[in-house]
Amino acid sequence: MSQRQSWFEGWRLLAVLTLCLIALCLWIASMRQFEVEGVRMVIRFTARSSLSLFCLAFSAAALARLWPNAWTRWQRRNRRYLGLSFAASHTIHAVAIVVFAKMDPAGFAEATSPASYIFGGIGYAVIVAMSATSFDRTAALIGPHVWRALHLIGGYYLWFQFMVSFGKRVTTMPGYAAFLLPLLAVMALRMIAMASRATPQAAKA
Repeated sequence: MSQRQSWFEGWRLLAVLTLCLIALCLWIASMRQFEVEGVRMVIRFTARSSLSLFCLAFSAAALARLWPNAWTRWQRRNRRYLGLSFAASHTIHAVAIVVFAKMDPAGFAEATSPASYIFGGIGYAVIVAMSATSFDRTAALIGPHVWRALHLIGGYYLWFQFMVSFGKRVTTMPGYAAFLLPLLAVMALRMIAMASRATPQAAKA
């Protein structure tokens, strides 16, 4: 069991998750003969896979602090690779959006707005910056304080963008409320972990 856990970590974890995402997206698109509806299904699928991977990376440190066990230690240890897997998922998401725009310009224009271009563009810039600084050498180049600020602010911005992206659909499709639950849960976990870290310091003071 330990050998299996140690194998499914690090770069292997990233490679397996990325290859699985690519294979699933090709299969999903093929269900509609790679036509527009198949591409739109891929967009929806990768939005949800990105949400899942983001929540795993975003909650890793908090869970490891609050409930230290084999799973949360594995999650914390592989937070970087879960984050990079999220970036890979969202890259596929972006490719599918570009394909959708090429195949159905009218449908793409109807589904987007200037706000989506602005905030989506900022979101992708944040993902690129966080991914580029997820390596020891690049992290060292910008220094620990800048790195922490980038990943902290970037993580909260992406959380907010997910909340808006899924939340705005709840009024027309109530089922989308289910996607807000993990986002609210990971934020609550982070707040509780921050409070637990501050409490001992306050007690010492």
